[in-house]
Amino acid sequence: MENIAKEPRFFDIELLQGESLSHFLGHFRRENYLTATQLSKLTGLGAVIGRWEKCYFNPFPTQQELEPLAGIVEVQVDKLLEMLPPKGMTIKPRPIRLCGACYAESPYHRIEWQFKDVMKCVGEARRRHRHNLRLLTKCTNCETPFPIPADWVQGECPHCFLPFATMAKRQKRL
Repeated sequence: MENIAKEPRFFDIELLQGESLSHFLGHFRRENYLTATQLSKLTGLGAVIGRWEKCYFNPFPTQQELEPLAGIVEVQVDKLLEMLPPKGMTIKPRPIRLCGACYAESPYHRIEWQFKDVMKCVGEARRRHRHNLRLLTKCTNCETPFPIPADWVQGECPHCFLPFATMAKRQKRL
């Protein structure tokens, strides 16, 4: 019998409208029981995966870097590019921000929340203010800063376990 090496098959992860690459990578890794190091080795990208999970996109990801990732996660490069800030848009990788009201509707991190000039929640269409609530940078209960989106397993504060969705009650209107 012939021994044929097979490519590993991974669980497909649904891409969400406006989802950040950091959140997507963390979700993909958890669903496929991978660590960041394992995903880095599979793609051959090394520390780049860890940088992207931390929302560090300087230098901006290249087509050559995104192609091996696209092959592993089975998503077109164009779709991965949609998870990144548009060229020329400045983002703030820290602090991690979120809108509790948006998170209650659809529990995932949006890349728009990290745009430098965005201080309130943004809807699906870029730059359209949706809830008119100031974005949060820390838990409204214990004031712990939010972890990177790749680490959002339960959608709650890692310190006091307050769900992100309930934090909307304490968000300030702008």
